[in-house]
Amino acid sequence: MRGELLVNLCFHGIGRPARELEPGEAAYWIETGTFHDVLDAVAGDPRVRLSFDDGNASDAEVALPALVERGLPATFFVLAGRLDRPGSLSREQLLALHEQGMTVGSHGMDHVPWRHLDRATADRELCRARTELEDLVGSPVRDVALPLGRYDRGLLGLLRGLGYRSVHTSDRRWARSGAWLQPRFSVRAQDTVPGLHDAVLRRPPLPGRTRSTLVGVAKRLR
Repeated sequence: MRGELLVNLCFHGIGRPARELEPGEAAYWIETGTFHDVLDAVAGDPRVRLSFDDGNASDAEVALPALVERGLPATFFVLAGRLDRPGSLSREQLLALHEQGMTVGSHGMDHVPWRHLDRATADRELCRARTELEDLVGSPVRDVALPLGRYDRGLLGLLRGLGYRSVHTSDRRWARSGAWLQPRFSVRAQDTVPGLHDAVLRRPPLPGRTRSTLVGVAKRLR
């Protein structure tokens, strides 16, 4: 039903990285055991939607088998410019995700912030990356996730004009089904299943909901 409350959980890397991480990125890599525990905890929760950012090799090597085993769908937001690089998804692995029924979305080309892009970079990040993914999987790429979670009114206008079905943020608040803008909670290295249950899966009290909503409004208006 349109408008139902959702919890979007976002994963990045799982296990030991096989590439050099960006500054601050290690905080978003989780242990394989933790990942399995989180999946088991949310597998029967109809409110929860799963996504993966950056196109790390662990998406195919760890996440895909675990998702298939539990019958869970997910969206994989891939950096087209990292395909076939060490530690990142290969083109064959991305095809395997698609063939297993997973949704492929765009995370751009080079993992750079999208606010205030010049015309050439905007074309590369918002259009060319999407086209490369579409050509590879043979179907439209309708969903996008914002690198580093940064956005403003101008960027959202560009993405609307490009016809994306949904835009996924890192705003750490609940979402509504059918909404164009989809806030997500990133699962981080220090997270535990009990902690996620208390801080994420349990709806926050009204003051917390109001505060997080105002933060999102401020981003959209700036």
